Amino acid sequence: MNIVELVRIIWAICAGLLIVLVLLHSPKGDGIGGIGGQAQLFTSAKSAEKTLNQVTWTLSILFVALTIVLSAGWLQTPQ
Repeated sequence: MNIVELVRIIWAICAGLLIVLVLLHSPKGDGIGGIGGQAQLFTSAKSAEKTLNQVTWTLSILFVALTIVLSAGWLQTPQ
């Protein structure tokens, strides 16, 4: 197993975890109340949602970075 295969495995795991994490997010549709800002009046930030957002952002940044590295061919050794 070389470094390219290892990065591809990590990339695929990130993709799968991102799918699961996005599906775990609660819907944030405010409806018509979001126009005037009344929807934000009674909401509170929850610790679980904050952690879920942080993990999702971290995985998405890692996924995009690995996509760029793999598509650019920076890990390929010259032949």
